[in-house]
Amino acid sequence: MTAFPTPPKPPMSASRLQRLFGFRTRLYLTWAALFCLFASFFLSFDLKFSIILDKLPNLVGVHLAPNGFLQGAALTLFLCLCSMLASSVLGFVTALGRLSQSAVAFGIASFYASFFRGTPLLIQILLIYLGLPQLGLVPGAIVAGIIALSLNYGAYLSEIFRAGILGVPHGQREAALALGMRDSAIFWHITLLQAMRTIIPPATNQFISMLKDSSLISVMGVWEVMFLAQSYGRSSYRYIEMLTTAAIIYWVMSLGLELIQARMERYYGKGHVRRG
Repeated sequence: MTAFPTPPKPPMSASRLQRLFGFRTRLYLTWAALFCLFASFFLSFDLKFSIILDKLPNLVGVHLAPNGFLQGAALTLFLCLCSMLASSVLGFVTALGRLSQSAVAFGIASFYASFFRGTPLLIQILLIYLGLPQLGLVPGAIVAGIIALSLNYGAYLSEIFRAGILGVPHGQREAALALGMRDSAIFWHITLLQAMRTIIPPATNQFISMLKDSSLISVMGVWEVMFLAQSYGRSSYRYIEMLTTAAIIYWVMSLGLELIQARMERYYGKGHVRRG
């Protein structure tokens, strides 16, 4: 019996490769490759890991500061959480003022947004921390930092809220009026809910920027991540170790906000699912 040679298998097509390595698999492989490149870059600095492991609990905020309050990343998250809530309220109220027919409300809102978007955040922090005591108000460094971050980012968020509200088609309001809905119900249940889909991505981007800009509060001696990294680097003469650790901590916290953003986008984008 004559044996026929087995024909060679055809090369794997691009479509079969895509089925074998799905989008998520290729995404994770890309992230893993880039992470390895970044890790090799930082390892080329000849880092002393014993110092990092020794200072990491304080940088993360596992231990309390000598005054008994939070420190490190825990304090940074506390500052940002308070500032996120306050700036969101400020931004929403300012956006309503910019959309108002009242000249006084529009003037106050536009002046506030113009000033806090047009001046550096560091100057605002110092003006609040050093200027308010001259008016008889003496805020602590943490309170002054929260006020400065809230006022600054509230001005930016006001434009995001305003753009999101204006981006909702006017026909939605007309359809709701035809159904007999009141103006307040239309705004809260129709306009604002649809605007959230547009608001969430840029608003989260501002919150991530706030997370990083909270490092400016270190100029007032607040024991957040950047202050501790600089202090430990100065005392041990190992700045690269401390700054690299601080960068990774900020990155991890930013990834947490990105995950929250993704979940909120899925929630508010249920009516806009792409159909292929």
